[in-house]
Amino acid sequence: MAKAFVIAETENGARELCAGARSIADGVVLCIAGAPAVTGVADSCVHIDVPAGNVVDDAYASVIKAFDASGADVVLAEQTLHALSLVGRLAAAKGAAAIAGVTELDGDVASSMYFGGTGVRTAKPATDVKIYTVVAGTFDAAAATGTDAVEEVAFEAPAAAVVKTGSEALPPASVDLAGADAVVACGRGFQAEEDLQFARDLAAKIGAEVGCSRPLSEGVTWFPREAYVGVSGQMISPKIYFAIGVSGQMQHMVGCAGAGTVVAINKDKNAPVFKQCDYGFVGDLKTVLPELTAAL
Repeated sequence: MAKAFVIAETENGARELCAGARSIADGVVLCIAGAPAVTGVADSCVHIDVPAGNVVDDAYASVIKAFDASGADVVLAEQTLHALSLVGRLAAAKGAAAIAGVTELDGDVASSMYFGGTGVRTAKPATDVKIYTVVAGTFDAAAATGTDAVEEVAFEAPAAAVVKTGSEALPPASVDLAGADAVVACGRGFQAEEDLQFARDLAAKIGAEVGCSRPLSEGVTWFPREAYVGVSGQMISPKIYFAIGVSGQMQHMVGCAGAGTVVAINKDKNAPVFKQCDYGFVGDLKTVLPELTAAL
């Protein structure tokens, strides 16, 4: 079997991808740049400390060297902004193409989303180095095993580094969509921020995380960036997904394409979401949500 090299940005992502790597490889090396090392999920963790004056994306030279030293021929990468940047550089250096948006891996054959998530295709890497970026929820994170071995690798500044002009500390994310079995997502159908309590009550009743569509995290900033589900946000695969006040545009629905069951609530009976859900309620969310919460 092969040896796998995992590129992750978050602890949950590292745990899940390393668990998946165990199913296709004899050995697993985890690589993390700029974030704390994660132990107990791989045979070893390669940790790259990124200087304060640099961005994580600048660690690509060190990541490439770590990959070469690992002897791996399979790469699994988390679909987060920095991890995608690093794996893109690695793929270019190795003359390989990454298969993105993987939702299932059977040996070398990957099932992945394409055309913005409107379809699923299977593909097999055409090069010796096999690179995949994986949608959250594809593997069972609970199956991760490993050692506490950590190898510190020096940061190697690239010839053309990103110029960092400033930084702002953000509060810790209070949401973990990737690890949730149930997600309640709020869209533009919520007219006032206080109405979000209806969604939070439903989430509390069923033990779900609360997420949102892009306008509520980037338009009115009612949610942190980590809560945004969509093609340029979180790609998740919960067992059940409630799309509340979500119109159902492709840019959002691709983010929950891996959900087992989708339940939609929208007052517009012609909303596109009703063509993409398993169950739908037509009605005002302020009426439907309390009744649904009470019934569960």
